[in-house]
Amino acid sequence: MSTNGDVFPPAFLWGAATAAFQVEGATADGGRGPSIWDVFCATPGKTARGETGEIACDHYHRFRDDVELMRRLNLRAYRFSVSWPRVLPQGRGDINKQGLSFYDRLVDCLLAAGIEPMVTLYHWDLPAALQMELGGWAHPDLPLIFADYADVLFNTLGDRVHHWVTLNEPWVVVNAGYIHGTHAPGVKDAGLAYRVAHNLLRAHAHAVARYRASPHNRGAIGPALNVLQAFPASESPADVAAAERATLEFCGWFGDPLYYGDYADVLRERFGAALPEFTAEDARLLTRSMDFFGLNYYFSHVIRHAPGAGPLEIEVVPQPQIPHTTMSWPVTPGGLCPLLHWLSRRYAGLPIYITENGAAFPDQADASGFVNDQPRIAYLRDHVRAVGQALAEGVDVRGYFVWSLMDNLEWTLGFSQRFGLVRCDSETSQRTIKASGHWYSELISTGRLDDVPNADGAERMGVSL
Repeated sequence: MSTNGDVFPPAFLWGAATAAFQVEGATADGGRGPSIWDVFCATPGKTARGETGEIACDHYHRFRDDVELMRRLNLRAYRFSVSWPRVLPQGRGDINKQGLSFYDRLVDCLLAAGIEPMVTLYHWDLPAALQMELGGWAHPDLPLIFADYADVLFNTLGDRVHHWVTLNEPWVVVNAGYIHGTHAPGVKDAGLAYRVAHNLLRAHAHAVARYRASPHNRGAIGPALNVLQAFPASESPADVAAAERATLEFCGWFGDPLYYGDYADVLRERFGAALPEFTAEDARLLTRSMDFFGLNYYFSHVIRHAPGAGPLEIEVVPQPQIPHTTMSWPVTPGGLCPLLHWLSRRYAGLPIYITENGAAFPDQADASGFVNDQPRIAYLRDHVRAVGQALAEGVDVRGYFVWSLMDNLEWTLGFSQRFGLVRCDSETSQRTIKASGHWYSELISTGRLDDVPNADGAERMGVSL
């Protein structure tokens, strides 16, 4: 194994990721019910240019072509999410067989192409009926309803799917959906937010219990958590402690209960009664309820101690001296290797998958639709090298998934932010592999960063669908 992070083992799982609401479209086709994101996007002023998921990337109708693109990209795995309201239009009760059949066919198509499916059960698109009837994730029965939904998928796809993700970025669900109200369902109630977080954790635990009791328990199941590495602004003990609190706020809020059975001690101390208590049964189900740690990594922060600044008393220090993406996120590949070591220490014995990593840049397509996105190649190269460095230093990292397979509906920002390895024309849905897609394909083929040149226009494979 190389010690500079340039060489990867043959079994390393290289993939790309998407989410149902961001790519599928067909929101009224095949018996699908509305989700909270359909309702949110239909509300004037909630999304950029009023864009919705009605068409998105039209993946529902084009999935076979998209799998062919994945094959040409040499992907070994594809992480996608299931639209809960496509399978259970009311969130519970009668199964929509046509909707379930879509995922059945998608999995078969992937396997026929030699691509391993990684299925995410929940990527933010709660059935609108559950929000309207029960108040959504704030209701204590939602975890069991979620587990029933998960069972449907385990029973249908579990004979072929061996990698399952329960929840994608519950921190974002809570922070954006219930504290700031900028995501669906658009609630601004911090007290309610902690109860929602609690129920999301319980939902994970109940779904994992169902999977482990299932006859199709032939693989691994875990969460996908967005975590950043917080670096202290100085060597002072106060800043060092503040940086650790910041990392724990991102990771320990959801990671610790799934490993230790309760929230991180510092969060209990700082938030007090705002954090609900787990019952003994909840704690039992939560403890060691992940077979792997799914890490969504985009950036790191510099943190300083800020007395009186909320319960955690932390403050983000701006980093204007380093590049930023069009999402205004700092480009910080130097945070990934230390974070992988941190996770490996805190959750000892768990393998790690990078379930998302990627960047939005101001892509410019030529007349043929090709995008020579060298900044994205540089971003991916630096982050992949950080993963390889962690591997060389003994961290058990099993795979890496680029966000995202294709340009897609970036939630409230619509198509204004482009993360894809593949350009998706927002008007025609035509797909064109970008330079970064060709570069990634070559990386997967060789498993060696030092063997992969930048894929400029002269090295295109000429793939456009």
